[in-house]
Order: sequence, then C-alpha cells, then structure tokens
Amino acid sequence: MPVCYRHPSRETGVSCSSCGRPICPDCMTPTSVGMRCPECARQRTKVRTARTLSGRAGSVTQALIVLNVVAFLVETAAGAPLGGGGGGTVWNHGVLYGPAIHGNFAFPPGWPYAGHDQYWRLVTGGFLHDGFFHIAINMLSLWFVGMALEPAIGRLNLAVVYFVSLLGGSFGALLFQPDLPTVGASGAIFGIFGALIVVARARGISIWQSGLGMILLLNLILSVTARGISLGGHLGGFVAGLIAGWLVVEVGERRRMTGVALAGCAVLGAAAVAGAIAVASGTGIAPNGITL
Repeated sequence: MPVCYRHPSRETGVSCSSCGRPICPDCMTPTSVGMRCPECARQRTKVRTARTLSGRAGSVTQALIVLNVVAFLVETAAGAPLGGGGGGTVWNHGVLYGPAIHGNFAFPPGWPYAGHDQYWRLVTGGFLHDGFFHIAINMLSLWFVGMALEPAIGRLNLAVVYFVSLLGGSFGALLFQPDLPTVGASGAIFGIFGALIVVARARGISIWQSGLGMILLLNLILSVTARGISLGGHLGGFVAGLIAGWLVVEVGERRRMTGVALAGCAVLGAAAVAGAIAVASGTGIAPNGITL
C-alpha cells in the first residue's frame, strides 16, 4: 500500500490527480478535476477546504430539485391534492405501481394504454410526491446530501448516483409492496446518502463522528416504524447508492477508470430495472390501487 508523500506513516489509496503522488485525507484538496495535493491545488486550482466544501453551489443538485418541484406543480395542477392522498391524471399515469408496469392493470374500456407495459413508471414515480409536506421534506433532504456529495465526486457522478439509486429504490419498493402505489424521491435521496457514506469512509472520515451514522440510523428506524413510508424503496435506493458510490470512488477515482465505473453504474441500473420488471410481472390486478 502506498504511503502519503507528506506523512510517510499513513497508508493511502488516493493519489493527486495532477502529479500522481499518494496523499492521505489530511492532504486532499477537492477540485473540479479530482483530489489534488496541497502544492498542485495552490498552483492550478482554487483551494477548497473542508469548511467550504459543503457550502459550494451544486448545479446538478439544484437542477434535480427544480425537476422534482416542476413535476409536483404539474401533478397538482392535474388534480392531485396538496394535502396528499394521490389522484389526478399525472399522478395516475406516473405513480410506481406493479400491475400497471407490466400491463396487468384493469384499465377502463378504450383506455389507450390498456394491456401495455408502462415501464416509464420506474422513473416517473421517483419525481412525483404525495402532497406538499412530502415534497418539502424530500427536497430539504436532497439539498443537504446533494450539496455535500456533489463537490466531492463531481456533477456527472452525482447525476449517475441519483438515477441509479432512483431505479434501485423502484426495485426495492416493488419487491416489498408491488401492489401498492408508491411515489417520491426518497429512494434516490437514500442512495445519495449511501454514496456520501462511502466517500466519507474513503476520505478517512468516521461516519459516526461526522453524524452520518446517526442520521442513517434514525432514518431507518423511521422507515420501519412510520406508516406510509416505503421501507423497500429506501433500502433499495440506499444499497444502490452504496454500490454506485463504491464504483465512483474505488474504480473511477482511485484506479482512474472512470469509464469502467460509469459502465458499472449502468449495469447496476439495468439490473434494478430488470429486477423491477420481474417483480411486476408477478403482480395481479388490484382494483383499488389507482383511480382513473
């Protein structure tokens, strides 16, 4: 195992993206092109300390929040109540729901999608929300975890982690409760949280000292005990985020095989889709699941 060039007693698997010298967590400076040693960071990029890292603007995080808010506004304008409960044209056509995904839903006569597989629900369900309180909590969570992770792994990697986690959350939700309508960005947010834990560990930051471990524990307890929360969606998104985060850090960053890491994330997303479709294919017709 290489040792830090400034601290020979510390082993490390991270190298400066500019000069290639091994660096330990205390010597890492996040830049737009990866981790750099203090000398290269001062010479070529503006230094960002850990104190300023989480406050750095994240364009992808903001764009994802905007997409979710716009989807919620359209959903509400199409008939979904602000107080929750589901309903309306957009909600009914986009909610994650096993029988509708695999064409097993009892559509009214003449309905244009009757008997057709509606795979888009695996994605659209993650951008719809069940009322104002639901989207407010999720977007606040997305802001905090996204703004912390985006500067650490970059815009493209954050977007990849988000969508892979969204698909993982859809698979988990269907695996646990395929016959219940599910909406929300929680699966994707839990995935970002999982990737953030991986990154923190890779940087030598204890998840318990940073507070990430306690936040995760509290959220898992809430997922199990609170009514109306998709435990499967949260767990599926979290596991997908852990794996995607590992690929980004261990394969893309440390081994400098970004293409391989992204390809691995694509395979992970495809596996989540395949699993979700397989689960949905075993669901039957539930007449009270969605109102059309």
